[in-house]
Amino acid sequence: MDDGEKLKVIDVDTHLSEPPDLWTSRAPASWRDRVPQVREDSDGVPAWVVDNQILSKPAGASSTIRRDGSKRKIWEWSITDTPPFEEVSPASYDVGERLALMDGQGVHAQLVYPNVTGFGAHRLMKLDDQDLAKAVVSIYNDAVGELQEQSNRRLFPQAIIPFWDLEASLGETRRAKHELGLTGITMTSEPHAAGLPDLLDPHWHPLWELCTDLDIPVNFHVGATEFGAEAFNRGVWPSHDAYRRIIVGSCLLELHNARVLANLLASDLPDRYPSLRWVVVESGMGWVPYVIERLEYQILETEPDDPELRLPTPPREAFHRQVYTTFWFENAGPELLLETVGFDNVMFETDFPHPTCLYPNPVEHAMKVLEPWGTDVQRKVLQDNAVRVYNLEL
Repeated sequence: MDDGEKLKVIDVDTHLSEPPDLWTSRAPASWRDRVPQVREDSDGVPAWVVDNQILSKPAGASSTIRRDGSKRKIWEWSITDTPPFEEVSPASYDVGERLALMDGQGVHAQLVYPNVTGFGAHRLMKLDDQDLAKAVVSIYNDAVGELQEQSNRRLFPQAIIPFWDLEASLGETRRAKHELGLTGITMTSEPHAAGLPDLLDPHWHPLWELCTDLDIPVNFHVGATEFGAEAFNRGVWPSHDAYRRIIVGSCLLELHNARVLANLLASDLPDRYPSLRWVVVESGMGWVPYVIERLEYQILETEPDDPELRLPTPPREAFHRQVYTTFWFENAGPELLLETVGFDNVMFETDFPHPTCLYPNPVEHAMKVLEPWGTDVQRKVLQDNAVRVYNLEL
């Protein structure tokens, strides 16, 4: 590729290690003691606290990249004991340092997801004061809107919404697009696990209609579905040691998006909202063909006689029209299955700075596993698909 056609790699899943003053520095005086902040608990352990309720502890940086740039091994790290800010790379939380890292890696832009609130803001649903919870959402979106501008629009945080309050969610989604210029929202895939209607219920139709009208995608990030259950223990054999529980639990957590995709493609949502874009984030691509084939075999092989029960659009066609997935460390998926999943339906991510992040040479890996498909496909997967899905201006 010559300079006129230089590839601008877009990383569609990274995370922000929220600075301890993200909320307190922006909250009005009446909220300042109640919004998320770092305090020591009764045992002297720093914790993220909101309204005297612990959101998570210890209050670390959720980063496995050390200050010297080396990556901490999983055997030296626990997801329940994240290292403090002074031990991790400033690129985990500082805009200038993140851009410098991206430049060194050959990454032009990144999409960014939260940590403290939960990937889908689901931790905030537990708060007793829901006016406070909604304020926490708005302050976070304000902060990442500032971050987007500070980065000269190379970092694109995805908005969180107070999904437990539909009217507030509609308002925050409008504000995220029109006032803050954010390019998508992140949503829990199992609100019914918290006593709300499931995503097929007409309750959510106004949200899907609004996202269609605003032309913004809905992201289902792994781990945005946990309401009380310990994410990294679900489905893990109890006799595993602590490290393997994290490894196995992470794998199973990522495969949860197979449930999301199966439910979505077996529903009428793609046909009801044919221009709405849905993205399953941080779960890879190797499992996608099986889910689609499994659905199509049963749905089409035993198609009902009653036309009212039939899906107007088969799952494969619906997926290719409006559903997207991502990959990072995989070899087999992008090398062998990319054409089946769809050249237009796959994007690239690194998951920086989390334990499974592709580091330190993510673009080198991506170019290698995509090389058999040629430069046109490399450009689609590493740049053009993300530009189209998130309406990015490069």
